[in-house]
Amino acid sequence: MSQIENTKVQALISAAKDGFNKAYAPYSQFRVGAAALTANGKIVKGCNVENASYGLTVCAERNCLAQGVIAGEQRFTAMVIYTNQEKLTPPCGACRQVIAEFLAPEALVMAVNNNNNSQQWTVSELLPDAFTPQDLLTNKEII
Repeated sequence: MSQIENTKVQALISAAKDGFNKAYAPYSQFRVGAAALTANGKIVKGCNVENASYGLTVCAERNCLAQGVIAGEQRFTAMVIYTNQEKLTPPCGACRQVIAEFLAPEALVMAVNNNNNSQQWTVSELLPDAFTPQDLLTNKEII
């Protein structure tokens, strides 16, 4: 697992809490905030945004990474996910796939809750054998 300075981890937790406070979750009341550290040392954050058409809801992790991409970042070194649930909340399957797109297999992903409990994984622990850009064919020839 890549090592991240404790001050950066604390800053990520603080940013994820801020995202959590801005979450739009009127239907489930399940608010989530996320923050990611870019390869350039910047922190971007996101929150979940629900929709009355439930399938259109977007998770905090994907919103967070999208905010980074909008800001010109495409490489991230760590992510923190914050909820107020007793049980720590790992990313859903769709988020795991998007995380694998932008973070290295050994990058840190951490879940934190309002009780200051935490759990850490690497990207490859969350999504072993992930389908990544390296798996796409470089030869466009039809066989």
